[in-house]
Amino acid sequence: MSAWAWKAGLAGLAIVTATTYAVAQMGPGHQQQQMSGPMHHMMRGGHGGAMGPHAMNGGQSGSTGQPTMPGQDAFGTIQEVVQILEADPSTDWSKVDIAALREHLIDMNEVTLHAAADQHALENGVMIAVTGSGRTLAAIKRMVPAHVHQLVELGWNAKTEELTDGVRLVVTSGDPAQVIKLKALGFMGIMVEGAHHQPHHLMMAKGEFMH
Repeated sequence: MSAWAWKAGLAGLAIVTATTYAVAQMGPGHQQQQMSGPMHHMMRGGHGGAMGPHAMNGGQSGSTGQPTMPGQDAFGTIQEVVQILEADPSTDWSKVDIAALREHLIDMNEVTLHAAADQHALENGVMIAVTGSGRTLAAIKRMVPAHVHQLVELGWNAKTEELTDGVRLVVTSGDPAQVIKLKALGFMGIMVEGAHHQPHHLMMAKGEFMH
């Protein structure tokens, strides 16, 4: 390597070092303004893409500038069902009963948030007194006995007994591992078991199923 080439390389290295130091002393905003050329193009995501928050999360969060959440769970559930019905050309609107679905969602809210659940451990399962008053009591009597069939399909032994202020739910199993699971799930864990809830809501809205 000639002395001239060696000196030119050394001078270039000094320029790069000095530039890097100068950029490091700038504030973040000023650095962004000064960045240009290939590096800036690459940070912007190449051809047409930007590496901002939307690019990193797939553009799903507020990418349209409009809210996506309905604001209330029951409202969102009904909205989703109505959209499904509207998208299905075979929907028989003379049978659709959205009011029945709304009543059921109110029942779900009452049982989930307002019912009292007094659980007692059995040797082979659990016994739970589910009680309430007024609208909550009516919801308990509709929902809990109706869920027994689903629990039996899952392989458990299940039954309900009428109480003056609710129902007594008894769920047992001959499998020790399942007994441990039942005791851990408790009332609401047992109530959410099974994959029937969403199809059940759609059937109810279509007027095809009632408790």
